[in-house]
Amino acid sequence: MKLMFASDIHGSLSGCERVIDAFERERPEKLVLVGDILYHGPRNPLPERYSPAEVAAALNSMKDKIICVRGNCEAEVDQMMLSFPCLADYSVLWADGTEIFVTHGHLWEPESIPNAAKGSVVVSGHTHIWKAYTKNGISYINTGSASLPKEGNPPTYALYRDGEFSVKCFDGKALGTLHLK
Repeated sequence: MKLMFASDIHGSLSGCERVIDAFERERPEKLVLVGDILYHGPRNPLPERYSPAEVAAALNSMKDKIICVRGNCEAEVDQMMLSFPCLADYSVLWADGTEIFVTHGHLWEPESIPNAAKGSVVVSGHTHIWKAYTKNGISYINTGSASLPKEGNPPTYALYRDGEFSVKCFDGKALGTLHLK
C-alpha cells in the first residue's frame, strides 16, 4: 500500500498544486490531508497565491482519493466548500498491518495520543516543521507544511510505502526516513 500525507496548505494555490503534482508523480492510493487546508489563520502570513476557493476546487476534483482530518483552522464553512469530509479530529488507518493514527496535532501532542501502542505510527502536522523519529516503540511523522514551512525548512509531505515512511521535499528528495519493519 502507498499513501501520501500532506498538511498545512492554508489556502495556498501554489502549495495545493505542489501537493497535486507530487500525488500524480508518486501515484499513491490515497492522499491523506492532515488539516489546515483552506484558511491561513490569524498567526500566519498570507501564503503564496492565497486562493481558498481555487484550492477547494482543485481538491474537490480528486475527492474520491482524499482522506482528511480537521486542523485548528478548519470550520463548518470549510466543509461547505469541500466535497469530502474535513471535520474529523482524527482518523485511524491500517496499512500493511500497521496502525496509523492521523491527527493535525493541535488537540493532542503527538507523543500523548490516547492508546498509541508500540509498533503504531502517529502522523501530524500543525507545527509546520517536519519530523520523523521513533520513541518508545511508536513512530512519529510530522509532514511539515505544503505552503508555510518554518525554521528554514522547505515545503514537505510524507509518503508511506511497504513499511517505510519518508518525509520529502516536493522535488522528491527524501529528508528523513523511518523503517517500520
